[in-house]
Amino acid sequence: MRRPTTLLSLLIIVFLVGAYFAWRAWGGAASRVVRLREHLRQPKAHADWMLRAGQRCGSAPFLFPTDGYIGFVRGDSFPPLHRHQGIDVLGPLPLGETPVLSAYAGYLTRLAEWKSTVIVRVPEDPLQPGRQIWLYYTHMADANGVSFIDPAFPPGSGEVPVAAGTALGHQGDYSGDPDNPVGIHLHFSIVRDDGLGHFRNELEFGNTLDPSPYLGLPLEAGRAESWPIVCP
Repeated sequence: MRRPTTLLSLLIIVFLVGAYFAWRAWGGAASRVVRLREHLRQPKAHADWMLRAGQRCGSAPFLFPTDGYIGFVRGDSFPPLHRHQGIDVLGPLPLGETPVLSAYAGYLTRLAEWKSTVIVRVPEDPLQPGRQIWLYYTHMADANGVSFIDPAFPPGSGEVPVAAGTALGHQGDYSGDPDNPVGIHLHFSIVRDDGLGHFRNELEFGNTLDPSPYLGLPLEAGRAESWPIVCP
């Protein structure tokens, strides 16, 4: 008679462990949605929730890349089973008006087909010397693909030197589907090098890095316990 009891106990343990990890993965994002809605309803009432383009938090090596409220962080899950690869920053101004700046010096590439995206190669990771990383900025176009990227970086640009604080463009809502824009924001992530001098596929979570130490903020799901996220 002990076997059924043992099996039931194991099933309960598995369920509890699964529930815990589901809560860690989805609960944080769900609570952020509630706070995000509050911000969107009364943005002027929550100006102290926003960070500023070019702001440096403490001794972090990167500048904050845009004005806005941090809506989601790396590791948030939406929809389920999809882990967010970076951070989403929702700007305070209308479409195409919130500036986006280079968070760190490097060499900018914009592939010929990129309407809303640029990526900056950083030859020397400031936190891990000897490693190359890439800084990915996207959604800088309107729903129809009209680009808000700075004219200094036309399609096909490659290895253009940029200093920290260089104007890259403005926030947009481009998703690739004109009937389903994503809402005005900047998506920013740190992408791993493939070891051959090229950036990895940013869409895969494992190809990105935790941006927390680079920006001096808790930007990884599970670490971002307090909300909103602002400089200490």
